[in-house]
Amino acid sequence: MYSEIVGSKTMVVSPHYLASQAGNTILQKGGNAFDAAVAVSACLAVVYPHMTGLGGDSFWLTYSKKDEEVRAYNGSGRSGENVTCEAFKGKQAIPYRGIESVITIPGMVDSWDAVLKEYGRLSLREVLAPAIEYALEGFPLSKDQYENTVKNEGMLREDRDIAAIFLPNNKIPAINERFVQTNLARTLKELAVNGRDGFYKGELGARFISSLEEKGGLLTRDDLGSHQGSWTEPLTTTYRGYDMYQVPPNSQGFVGLMALNILENYELATIPEGSYEYYHLLVESLKRSFEDRNKVLTDPDFHSIPIEKLLSKSYAKEMANSIHPLTARDIQTQSIGSDTAHAAVIDEEGNAVSFIQSLYFEFGSGIVAGDTGIVVQNRGSFFSLDSSQVNCLEPRKRTFHTLMPAMAFKNKKPRILYGTQGGEGQPQTQTLMITRMIDYGMKPSKAISEPRFVWGRTWGEATQELKIEGRVNLDVIEQLAKAGHHVNRVSEFDGSMGHANAILIDEQGFVYGGVDPRSDGAAVGR
Repeated sequence: MYSEIVGSKTMVVSPHYLASQAGNTILQKGGNAFDAAVAVSACLAVVYPHMTGLGGDSFWLTYSKKDEEVRAYNGSGRSGENVTCEAFKGKQAIPYRGIESVITIPGMVDSWDAVLKEYGRLSLREVLAPAIEYALEGFPLSKDQYENTVKNEGMLREDRDIAAIFLPNNKIPAINERFVQTNLARTLKELAVNGRDGFYKGELGARFISSLEEKGGLLTRDDLGSHQGSWTEPLTTTYRGYDMYQVPPNSQGFVGLMALNILENYELATIPEGSYEYYHLLVESLKRSFEDRNKVLTDPDFHSIPIEKLLSKSYAKEMANSIHPLTARDIQTQSIGSDTAHAAVIDEEGNAVSFIQSLYFEFGSGIVAGDTGIVVQNRGSFFSLDSSQVNCLEPRKRTFHTLMPAMAFKNKKPRILYGTQGGEGQPQTQTLMITRMIDYGMKPSKAISEPRFVWGRTWGEATQELKIEGRVNLDVIEQLAKAGHHVNRVSEFDGSMGHANAILIDEQGFVYGGVDPRSDGAAVGR
């Protein structure tokens, strides 16, 4: 089910082959990894429009060979000035869909501008060209978009603007049918000419906000105009001689580092990969990391987060000692949206980018902003209306965010760029991938294609299920159930496992790219 793509100079991986090809085209035209990454990001907004778009957020990890520095860019938006708990009086929670779920500013367009201005070689017009072409001329509708359209047809019919795009001629487009987004193409052309401020402060942004206001939205032009993402220091820890990097809060990236710190207390290489012991240790390490995350994660501008303690090796040792080899720990967590798109690029100079973007749920809020063609995210629906909760809704606040692109370095050079779709599943799949590559020596495609699990509560379910793919040995599944895991054996390459990507640069400098067989992706290298 997997094939290894090997290059000697460059690599682009993404969950859609057209986006990967676009990134490679930009590299061949003289762009660097940063130019190519923005091109891939914009293309995913077009060819994977149910997962990501201009109305959503993004997080970036960047490595500049010239500066020899890893940096993080937080491209997530804040809630509006008028968005308060009082605005949802009488409700137990913020609605997951509809105009009431549109309460945070989209941050992705700002992130394109930031990355290109800091490190890019080409203009925004040049890197947006492939995305504009796909939007204007159309592309073959993916199986993933088709399946998500079928799943959400009823919701898509509730907003006439989104229905006009995704249900053309009042029907679901077929797989491989040409899918055109004329309004989105026009919006991308406006951005190519007017840049970032055309959206956040210009006429395009005015139309965007006006259309939301007409539908009863709370966001204002002042909210849009005041948005600014931020460059930050990445979080880091060590694992088996590698330096591991994640973006800091409001991202959940530290969960991935915590799990690795815990696992470092075990000699995984002596434990067979795919065994009961392997899966049990990973699940239990992640559960303990989730417990802490749920208590503290929110916008660090509003609440202090004890990152130093959470990432300390001594704390990880305590957590490791609490894991019983034969008994699962029962903890509670909540369901989190899982629909995102991760991609990564490395160029021949050695520059590297790992980034991830999302609308939160598939098709986000289910709202399109008038004639802009922009699907608006519902990320803010994860805020709590309970004032005692750390992630409670407040004006101008960034919510708890699942997006977490990752990198692993060795000898101060990028070795592994990795990430995945999946909300709650992101740190879980990342931990599977990275242990398989570092502890068991797997190349990216094999690490991604081997059986996976996702622990957590699904929508409408009371139990914390451990979904595990049917390819796992039945004896292992029975042992996990006996230990107290609420096992749900799912299909062999189940969609609930998300879409993962990875790039590996080996000791000789060869570049390996892997994409998920569950996705429509491609690894393109040369």
